[in-house]
Amino acid sequence: MMASTSTGRVLHPYWPRDLLIPTYVPNDRSMSEILVFLFSVSGVFLLVTWFITGLGRATGGLGTWRRLALCWFAVCGFVHGVIEGWFCLFYDIIPGDQSFLSQLWKEYSKGDSRYVMADNFTVCMETVTACLWGPFSFWAVYAFLANKPYRFVLQLIISLGQLYGDVLYFFTEHRDGYSHSELGHPVYFWFYFVFMNGLWIVIPLALIVDAWKQLSAAQTHTDNTKSHKTKKK
Repeated sequence: MMASTSTGRVLHPYWPRDLLIPTYVPNDRSMSEILVFLFSVSGVFLLVTWFITGLGRATGGLGTWRRLALCWFAVCGFVHGVIEGWFCLFYDIIPGDQSFLSQLWKEYSKGDSRYVMADNFTVCMETVTACLWGPFSFWAVYAFLANKPYRFVLQLIISLGQLYGDVLYFFTEHRDGYSHSELGHPVYFWFYFVFMNGLWIVIPLALIVDAWKQLSAAQTHTDNTKSHKTKKK
């Protein structure tokens, strides 16, 4: 049931406070239920991937860093493909929908109301993320487990895409004056908006550097091999 004032304006927890969301229906799930679901499912993906990557015969003996990177890609596959996939499919009905994932997005929107506004940039960015980086993340896990030669190319492409999207995400909100959240709120601003999205700045940056080093080493080896063959002739 929608809460409203005597003037008919729908009450909601989002910023700016005069934002009109005529179809908004409050969540009937608590914040703790939603966060427990999100982190529990992410944790399952992480633990299963950690277990699989620890099977030496199947993976060729991946190191700790590489196993953690694959855990990251598995979680990304879930977040991008399922969570963000839901948003890109149902962004227009989320404010009034009571499906669990819609309620998750209504909860997250307390940190960035662009998600209940169906903001053009957010819809486009999340659609690209769900359709490309979700499947590509699972593909990267497979590529490393199968020791495919293109695995670091995939890592570089995915991480560059994630970093680019997140930089635009933060920069567009910065230009809007952080008007879509309660600036400085410890949970909604610092945890939801800054921390949870900041992960997709820090980790992709590290993976870009890693892929750069691996691909550079491979190219150096190829160049040296060609040079050695040329000298023999």
